[in-house]
Amino acid sequence: MSENKLSPQDERRIKRAFVNKRWPEVASTMSWSIFKIMAEFVDGYQSLARIGPCVSIFGSARTKPDHPHYEVARKIAYNLSQAGLGIITGGGPGIMEAANKGAKEAGGKSVGLNINLPFEQTPNPYQDRDKTLMFDYFFVRKVMFMKYAQGFVVLPGGFGTLDEFFEALTLVQTDKKAKFPIVLVDKAFWEPLLNWINTVLLEEHGYISPEDLFLFRLVDTPEEAVEFVLDFYSKYTLQPNF
Repeated sequence: MSENKLSPQDERRIKRAFVNKRWPEVASTMSWSIFKIMAEFVDGYQSLARIGPCVSIFGSARTKPDHPHYEVARKIAYNLSQAGLGIITGGGPGIMEAANKGAKEAGGKSVGLNINLPFEQTPNPYQDRDKTLMFDYFFVRKVMFMKYAQGFVVLPGGFGTLDEFFEALTLVQTDKKAKFPIVLVDKAFWEPLLNWINTVLLEEHGYISPEDLFLFRLVDTPEEAVEFVLDFYSKYTLQPNF
């Protein structure tokens, strides 16, 4: 692997991080950050209060509209919305746009939890206006994904998608969240990762339990993903998750 040379901008940011600051300056910055974090939590809670049962759909922001995964995400969101479930996404392009579009086409609730980034994130036009939120902090946004969803559908994506998948998996594994359905879509994409989880984490090191492999379902089609979620809830009366 070749050495990754830092850009001048990255070097300036690293140098700024190590500059000694006076205590009043540190205290003031920390205090304002706390208020800003609190404001994001309050805005999220108030905006999503009484939203009803929802499914969070994760996937790459870089997926183009002509990619097969885009249509898969749209179909999943459409069919889940037809069944009465709201759809929560990160509000951006790619898989997020496809899922919001499917929810909108079905006349369902279409939630967008947007994040302010210097690149990549542009709010898509298929979010409900009263359910479009903007966040500066990834961890606050992630709380909203997890708190207001009663199921998770994960399509192919990059680091952010993996982060969201493992966050949901960890919360369910540790009983911090009820054992809601977690679905991975596209076997060819996910099987190398799952093979590593099985052979390295489980068999070689014993870092997870055998039953942890049953905390999620691997599927190939929109129909399978929707069927798994709806079958899971066929014995329950869907209600808000809070």
